[in-house]
Amino acid sequence: MTYPIVIYGHAILRKVAEDIDKDHPDLQKVITDLFETMYNSEGLGLAAPQIGKSIRIFVIDGTPVAEDEPSLAGFKKAFINAHITEKNGDLQPMNEGCLSIPNLREEVNRESHIRIKYYDENWEFHDEIYDGYKARIIQHEYDHLDGILFTDKVSPLRRRLIRNKLLAISKGKFEADYRTILPGQKIKSA
Repeated sequence: MTYPIVIYGHAILRKVAEDIDKDHPDLQKVITDLFETMYNSEGLGLAAPQIGKSIRIFVIDGTPVAEDEPSLAGFKKAFINAHITEKNGDLQPMNEGCLSIPNLREEVNRESHIRIKYYDENWEFHDEIYDGYKARIIQHEYDHLDGILFTDKVSPLRRRLIRNKLLAISKGKFEADYRTILPGQKIKSA
């Protein structure tokens, strides 16, 4: 099932998502729906809060950019109950965007190396280290689980400069090729 994407300003995007257990209702369906919604929205990653579910799950598939970023070829994973335990390395600037903040891209600094503990879709535990583009994508999606958006990480000056754009987005003044849920709209459960 393809879900609408929750848009900037909606309260669920600011909640800290909860860990789940392996018996979470319809866990495999949630993961499948996250991937389907991500592909439909042409994203590289998608976190459960972005479809209105405040649980610690996100998915990533780097295949669409593998031609430009060969390290992302075959990088397709589900991260359940993810917790980043280490961040280090130089802060690397890169332009980022987000399905929940349509048509806005900003330069964001992120650590170049991370260590993350999580369960995969088969409920196997992983304790892994990532760097480069993989680390960036994981950090972006992981932030959604802690109620953090990429716009929170831009400089204070840039935040002031984009304030009106963010306000317009929260009021539905944007174009997107996917269905959305605006702040104040009720999130329907499937």
